Amino acid sequence: MANHLLLSLSFAFLIGSCLAFQPFQQQQNECQIQRINALEPNERVEAEGGWTEFFDANDQQFRCAGVEVIRHHIKPQGLLLPSYINTPLMVYIKQGKGYQGIVLPGCPETFQSSQQLQERSQQSFQDRHQKIRTFRQGDLIVIPTGAAHWMYNDGQEDIVAIVLLDSTNSANQLDQFHRRFFLAGNPKEASQQQQQGRSWGRPSQKWQSPEESSADIFRGFDLQILSDAFNVDHETAQKLQSPGDNRGHIVTVQKGLQVIKPPVSRQEQERGNANGFEETICSAKLTSNIDDPSRADFYNPQAGRCTQLNSYKFPILQWVQLSAERGVLHANAIVSPYWVMNAHGIIYVTSGNMRMQVVNNQGQSVFNEQVREGQLVVVPQNFAVAKQAGQEGCKWISFRTNDNAMINTLAGHNSAIRAMPVDVIANSYQMSKEQASNLKFNRKETVMFNPRSQSWGWSAAA
Repeated sequence: MANHLLLSLSFAFLIGSCLAFQPFQQQQNECQIQRINALEPNERVEAEGGWTEFFDANDQQFRCAGVEVIRHHIKPQGLLLPSYINTPLMVYIKQGKGYQGIVLPGCPETFQSSQQLQERSQQSFQDRHQKIRTFRQGDLIVIPTGAAHWMYNDGQEDIVAIVLLDSTNSANQLDQFHRRFFLAGNPKEASQQQQQGRSWGRPSQKWQSPEESSADIFRGFDLQILSDAFNVDHETAQKLQSPGDNRGHIVTVQKGLQVIKPPVSRQEQERGNANGFEETICSAKLTSNIDDPSRADFYNPQAGRCTQLNSYKFPILQWVQLSAERGVLHANAIVSPYWVMNAHGIIYVTSGNMRMQVVNNQGQSVFNEQVREGQLVVVPQNFAVAKQAGQEGCKWISFRTNDNAMINTLAGHNSAIRAMPVDVIANSYQMSKEQASNLKFNRKETVMFNPRSQSWGWSAAA
């Protein structure tokens, strides 16, 4: 009887294990990629205060990496309405500045208006709320799964924000796509009014973005429930349901947003290096500037620089299991061919252009093209990559699906070839020891290389 019970439990455990690993296995199967393409947005959702562009989440490259990418454009005085999402977000601020709120459950309302100020100004109310954080160009912002958040543009130019959504993160238990749950507004109604005369991508395969198909979640609740829950009258409760609101998911604040926030200089001083030991969920650092040249991990004055942001430098990344790289290459400079050992890479070009080549495990070139500003390339884990900047140079942001993504270079001072004995190299490639020695030692740099020639394949393939 005991043996029978043990056998039954073992069988149940085996079935449960197979089911538990099934989504991961499906994701692996998506990575049988024979051809990689540079991708651009194929969907655009307009709103009163800006617009959002979507890269096709159904593309095999995104399904392989298990991520999605969107791009927000927020006009001055534009407010991205409060919402929460079933995936963690990593946001890179390509342009602009502003401030945002990320609401973490159970955290105290530490930003409070003074009682004395209230009495002097004879105001009839006093506000208090959770911490507000400023951001500027070059900042990387992390938003945990399910955390309500909003973003406001208090600058003079549009905010351009590149957003990575990790759809297959273990924190997402819904499906392999992101869903946005709005706490205000009615984007669904606004997008329906814009449908006439608009065609995005192929009409027969129209894909509706989460922002188009979403609406204020309060609309689904009974009015009396809302009135009782908030202890307000029916008119106020009805405002929560955003009736007749067709402004979209980004609205314009006509007189500017009036919130309690410290001067920017004070908040900038708070951005010191933290080791994570003093952080709690409520005090966690959620923003880090990856554009600062002084933070570069690899630097060659003639070639460029590269900054890695992982969970050792930015502890919140351990929670969301993501990391990032900021690269800057001067004209015609080269990045040593490399592979990422433990993560997929999503490389988005922020300015200039570069030629990239990606090679799979069969020794086939699956990508060999010029990538320009506004395009991205998904590089599956362990696929080998080579990069060379164009005549204008190139800058990019790379998102990676591991909080401590590790690269292994093929050429240069700390490369795989450099670490091998000369005799192993000579016999592996059927070359003389002198040739093997040259192959091993001729590059003194680590990652960023000065070009030996003006270009690598630009004239033929550009």
